[in-house]
Amino acid sequence: MIIRFLLSCVLALLLSAAPAFAVNPDEILGNPQLEQRARDISANLRCLVCQNQSIDDSDAELARDLRVIVRERLVSGDTDAQVMDYVVDRYGEFVLLRPAFSARNILLWGTPIFVLILGGVAAFAYSRRYSSSASGPVSLTHEEEERLNKLLDDEDDK
Repeated sequence: MIIRFLLSCVLALLLSAAPAFAVNPDEILGNPQLEQRARDISANLRCLVCQNQSIDDSDAELARDLRVIVRERLVSGDTDAQVMDYVVDRYGEFVLLRPAFSARNILLWGTPIFVLILGGVAAFAYSRRYSSSASGPVSLTHEEEERLNKLLDDEDDK
């Protein structure tokens, strides 16, 4: 009895760890190959409402509309690349979870590198300035030495 309960708990935990897809049963295509292609495409498209989920994982209405568009395009005979191009033309490159490296989005890819280099240069400049100012006492000029000696002599006279 206890073993059966433990096995049930383990099975429940394993099933709860499985990915939850938001694809509704009425969206699923009858052709398994087309459905797999639709899932592969949907996994690479960003939900414009959730922004950090694919449309395959999102419950948002817009994500559902995008999933339907992807399936309609596949049924009409489009290739995977044509479907992706259609969605990108309609919604922009932001809809891609992994945008391509291009001249149009060089700022997106280059900003982290630029900030890292800028931080390194600032840290280097700060450390050089700090180490040069803390290098030890600075020698006095001739006029400063004379004035100091005069003050010390006046102090000794008192």
